[in-house]
Amino acid sequence: MTLEELRTQIDELDRQLVALLSRRAEAALEAGRLKAATSLPIYEPAREKVIYENVRAANKGPLPDIELTHIFERIIDVMRALQRNELASQRNAQAAAAGHEAGVQSPETGNRQ
Repeated sequence: MTLEELRTQIDELDRQLVALLSRRAEAALEAGRLKAATSLPIYEPAREKVIYENVRAANKGPLPDIELTHIFERIIDVMRALQRNELASQRNAQAAAAGHEAGVQSPETGNRQ
């Protein structure tokens, strides 16, 4: 294979990774919604440990387990941040709706909303 062909292959693999990461993010957001609805914490160290064990068990190389684990640590950090951001957005929306229903004054104008 030529260098250009390898780069084309890598570009296609990158697109597949992006699609898979997007699907994982959607699943993580849904998990975050379920956690919020059932009052479970966003951060669950036991679950993360299981993920790392699963990743290492599936690893056939050439990446060393520790490097693959580092990659997944970052992925999980990002997914956890997505969950927290969505939860914060939901809380802000609920607070804004509650304030609007209560006739709270707008800080910009002093007028009731």
